[in-house]
Formats: sequence, C-alpha cells, structure tokens
Amino acid sequence: MCGICGIIKFNNELVQEAPIRSMMRLMKHRGPDDEGVFLENSVGLGFVRLSIIDLSHNGHQPKLSLDERYVIVFNGEIFNYIELREELKKNGIVFNTQTDTEVLLNAYIYWGEDCLNHFNGMWAFVIYDRNEKKYFGARDRHGIKPLYYLRTDDYFAFCSEIPPLLSLLGQKPSPDYQSIFDFLVFNRTDQNENTFFAEVKKIQHGNKFTFNPDLNKRNGSQISIVKWYDLRKHVSLVQGFKDPSEFKALFSSAVGLRLRSDVPVGVCLSGGLDSSSIVSVLLKDFHKKDLITFSAVYSQGQKGDETKYIKEYSQILKNMFYVTPDATTLGNDLKKFVIVHGEPIPTTSPYAQFKVMELAQGKVVVTLDGQGADEQLAGYHDFFAYYFKDLLRQAKILKLIKEILFYLVNHRSFFGLKAFVFFLLPKWLKTNIRISEKKYLNKVFSDKYKKTNAVSGNQYASKSLKDALLDHFEFKLEHLLKWEDRNSMCFSLEARVPFLDYRLVEKVLATPSEMIIKNGATKYILREAMKGILPETIRIRRDKVGFDTPQAEWFRTNAWQERIFEILNSDSFKQRNLIDSAIATKQYKRHLKGKIDISKEIWKWVHLELWFREFID
Repeated sequence: MCGICGIIKFNNELVQEAPIRSMMRLMKHRGPDDEGVFLENSVGLGFVRLSIIDLSHNGHQPKLSLDERYVIVFNGEIFNYIELREELKKNGIVFNTQTDTEVLLNAYIYWGEDCLNHFNGMWAFVIYDRNEKKYFGARDRHGIKPLYYLRTDDYFAFCSEIPPLLSLLGQKPSPDYQSIFDFLVFNRTDQNENTFFAEVKKIQHGNKFTFNPDLNKRNGSQISIVKWYDLRKHVSLVQGFKDPSEFKALFSSAVGLRLRSDVPVGVCLSGGLDSSSIVSVLLKDFHKKDLITFSAVYSQGQKGDETKYIKEYSQILKNMFYVTPDATTLGNDLKKFVIVHGEPIPTTSPYAQFKVMELAQGKVVVTLDGQGADEQLAGYHDFFAYYFKDLLRQAKILKLIKEILFYLVNHRSFFGLKAFVFFLLPKWLKTNIRISEKKYLNKVFSDKYKKTNAVSGNQYASKSLKDALLDHFEFKLEHLLKWEDRNSMCFSLEARVPFLDYRLVEKVLATPSEMIIKNGATKYILREAMKGILPETIRIRRDKVGFDTPQAEWFRTNAWQERIFEILNSDSFKQRNLIDSAIATKQYKRHLKGKIDISKEIWKWVHLELWFREFID
C-alpha cells in the first residue's frame, strides 16, 4: 500500500523533480518506509512506500522491467500474486523479486491490458512504455484504491490523493457546485468522475486509461478512459450460490487471501454481522488465536455503542483494543480530519473509523474489515423497499404482504414502507421531495443544480433488489471506500476488505433475492453460512449500527454550540449563497432543545464550510 503520482508535460517541456517531490511530501503518510522518483524528459513519476510484501529494497518503486522498457508506479495489493507468478514462470517469464509489483508488471507485459482480468486484489497503477512513449493505467473493479488526475493545457498529472494535485495549480482551486448540491441534498459523493474540485477528476472504479500524448503540441492529446470491468455483465455470466455452505467456502477463501502479508494483520471489529464474521472465520478456519482487534465503543445506551456484541469475543481474544470518540476528540481532531479527507463527508461515522485506525497504528500495519457486505447482501433498510418493489412488479402480492409484516415485526419501523412509496415516484418528484426536506437550501442554488443531479435517476430508480444492489456498487460504494482509504492511510495502515473479493461479489449478486432477504431479515445467506461459527447473539441480530456515533449529543455540548454558531453567523458562510444562515440557525436551536435531530445536516454545514476555508478560500 503506497502513494503514487506523476506529471506528463506537453510541448517537450522537461519535468522538474521539485513538484514531484512536493506531491510525494504531501502524501508521505501513505508511504513512510521508502520513496523513489523516476525522471525522463517530459515524464516524472513519484512513489512513497508502505512495506507490506517483501520488505526488502526489492519493493522499491518506481520499478523498471528487466529490459528497462517499462516503468510502473503501483498502489495496492494483488492478493493472488503467488499463483500468477507460477503461471507466468511456466510461460518463460523470469522474476528476480518476491513482490506483487513485479508480478503485475510482468502480467501486463505478457497479457497486455487483459492482465486486469487475472488480478484478484485492489489497485491503482500507471505503467510507462519508454519505447512508445505511451501510458497505461487502471483502477480495481470496485474502487478500493483511488486515482485522481488533473489536466491543463501544459500537463497531465495523476495522484493517489487530491491535495498533492492542488499544489500544482499555482492558483486557488474552484468548487464543483454540482457535487456540493448532491452532497447536501442526497448525502452522496463519488457517484461519477467528479470531485468537489472543478479542476480535479478521478478515474472511476473498474476503469482503465491509455494516454499517448503528442509531446510536441501544447495541450498534448486526449486521455482515453474506458470501462474494463462491467459488474452487471459478469454477474450475468456466473451462477449464484446454491447453498450457504458454498458461500462459506468462498468467503473463507477471500479472507485467507487477504492474510498474505509480511507484517502484522488485525481486524476493525464493530460488533456487527460483517466484521464479526471475519473474526470468526479467522478463529475457526485459520486458528488466529493471537488476533488483534480494534473497536470504537461508547457509554451503554448511547447511539453507536455495540460493546455487548464486541465483548462476545473477550473470552477468546486477549488483544482487543478500544477507543471512545467523543465531542471533545472530534473538536480536537477537526482540522486534521478535514485536511486528511480533502472533501466533505455527510456524517461523522467515518470519524469513528478514523479513531479506530489511529488506535491500530503501531500495533498492526494491515487491517481487515467488513466494507462492501451491506452493498452485496442488502444491509441497509432501503433495500427492503427495493425488494417490496421487486415483489410488486412480479405481482407476488401474498409474498409482498408477508415480507412487509415480517419487516414491521422485526424492525419496528416504517422506514422501509416509506422508502417503498418514495421509490415508486417519478425522478423529478423524488428530487423535489429531497430538496423540500432541506429547507435551509438557497433556492437559486438548488434550482440551478436539481435537474442535473446524478443520484435520483441512478440510485433511486432501481427496478428490483438485484438492480438496487448493482446500482449501489456502481454509484454508492465508492465513497465509503474512499473514506476508508483516507482514514487508514492517514495512519500508514493498509485496509483490506474480504467481502469485496470479486469472486464473492459476482456470485452473491447472481444469487436469487430470496437468499439475500428472507422473512424480514437481510444477509440471509451469510447468517445461514455462519451457523455454529458466529456467536448466536450476533448472527441473529436485526439492527444495523456499524461505525455510528452519538453525534446528535455531541452537537449539543457547549464547545460545539460555540463552534457551530460561529460558522452559521460568519460572513463567509452567508456569502457562499448555498445555505440560508437564518433558517439553519433556527433549525439548530430546535436541535439544541431536543425537538428534532438534524445532526447529519449540522455536520454537513460544518464540514462544508471548513472545507471551503481550508482548500478554496
């Protein structure tokens, strides 16, 4: 796990080392163990290394092929590199290191762009062909590893994070107001190639690019970006799971592959079904009695506290570590948290993960967690609404009534039913309803961007449960993976996500809906697969918490009142013409009196304003 960057100049200009070094310095947290630079005429590549596999100098990058024709910078892990190395050896390929980087590079040399289909892992890489002066790069199937780029008339630049790219601009960056609108109205980011900065784009998940610039011309040539991995297509080509035991076997394989490491591995344990399944498989199938876990806990009864479920492992595991984020720590960490993430976040949940990663620093170098399970196994309540919609479309009325009743009994909530009705509405009405809920929005701002939003026509338009799961992978999952990447790499940790093994994802999404949601319970096949493996209190629990926080309470403390009122009454906040300060202040006062809980909106106001002050102003 590392950080990569590069600059490709046009008009035959030489790349200087200083800007490459500057970019590397701004993301040194991603790779404290080593660094390297490659400079050749109009190209400069930079790399900072977090040593995970083959800790020797053999892992140094940028790495050249044996014939020195190709140069690679690579961030991530190819978990099946051992098997691929043996396959390539049989075809006459020579290796001189034990790194997965060399396997990736030789796979490209041997298979060309089709090498991507051979990889099981997480990656963002760029390969430079010194003979043809051509570049090839790609991101993994689901977007676990990031890759951003900046294109001007004079150069093309790429990087693992956004702030290093901003250092190249030589001027203030501009906000992308459509991204801000989608963030405020739908709580969504990263549903397309846009970022919160107008100048910076990202290579989307499952995409590859080629770049063969005409270095003699100003503005070079166009970068060609295409989708190399279509999840819908691959799901249509595989057979779903026949039974829970088949799921269990493949899940265990996915966890086992992600144990490949020459440094200590731990687990971020939330107490939920997903991370607990990882811990239980590590204990039963891999006998990891020395396993180290890291958890965020709160006072009993506080929102987000899952201590009683986490403690199910206390008699088995001796190395369990805990942290308790609170209003004070969030205030103390606020500036760093804003800088680390580089873009606004719609909830403080990632802050809990941030503190868990901080807790893990120095104890392990690699963490495993349950990210991605909710998206493939229908872990969110709105998936019930899509399932109801699915059953209605198929005219399975009796089954629809049965599932609605099970939902009401199990969850004691009308959310799924409200969402069911909402998803049946036309796109324009869904957008207007969401806007009407945000009474604080500036009308001119919302009127300008509501018709071009990238959410209501994608994530809200799914016709069935399977469509909804696929759409979540396509349009929603990536922002969660981005936050995890920032939180882990900030503390020089590599985060691995077994549930996103592409073999598991494809087969789960090809499995009938009845094995995903059944009798008012989500993740049915996982629950069945974990019988006798997972503590029963966790296996049968129906509530969903994850890395949640008691943010509603936090924002009622005196210190936060002072901070929030300062922001809402500031000239900068008012002059942005995004949020009506008077309405926001009135709503916040109602929150302080306990009449409403608008903590998510409050956090969005705070984070957005602090982001403007840090990166734009």
